[in-house]
Amino acid sequence: MVSRFALGSLVVLLAVAAAGCGGKSAEEKAKAQAAEASKPVCDMTQTITATKLPSGFPKPDAVTYHQQKQDGPTILVDGTYAGSLDDAYSSYEQAVSAANYQVTHKEKEKDDAEINYSGDSTTGQIALRDVCGSDNKLVVHITNRPQ
Repeated sequence: MVSRFALGSLVVLLAVAAAGCGGKSAEEKAKAQAAEASKPVCDMTQTITATKLPSGFPKPDAVTYHQQKQDGPTILVDGTYAGSLDDAYSSYEQAVSAANYQVTHKEKEKDDAEINYSGDSTTGQIALRDVCGSDNKLVVHITNRPQ
């Protein structure tokens, strides 16, 4: 016969195991938060032509900048890309190389992509987020900081 203690322990163990299933990892939660924070950029209509990004910073033709802010020495720029995620990823890869920046890491998934770079005494990330609900528009979020 199974003791009450053993049976109770088994029930608790199964409950803990079940609670862990289906939960999101910290990375998945951070990705979801970033996507949610990016959605308002999709509807922005104002544009900015001058940013505090280094002169010669890579910018594909299909990119429109909408806002920027400075957080200490870090420059954050948000914009949109008129095209697909595949096109934006490819365009930025080419533009980064053409501007003599080095790609330090890159990753592309179904609904987002990141290109980390260094160059012109800066480092940062170009994040592409397919959150606008359109096949022809996505959010570009650039984080640029001094090296």
